[in-house]
Amino acid sequence: MYMDMSDAKGKSRLHQQIDENLRRVYEDLLNEEVPDRFRDLIAQLKARETEREKRS
Repeated sequence: MYMDMSDAKGKSRLHQQIDENLRRVYEDLLNEEVPDRFRDLIAQLKARETEREKRS
């Protein structure tokens, strides 16, 4: 199928908007705090690991 220049530019703009939106969402996720329940789970896992190391 043949694409003229205006279609190519439109696709390029569309891809640019998608890229910008994905970056924005990714950055927002990076700046979110870790929920307390995940911190608690990580602390429990670390405590178990420490106990196992002490037994070895």
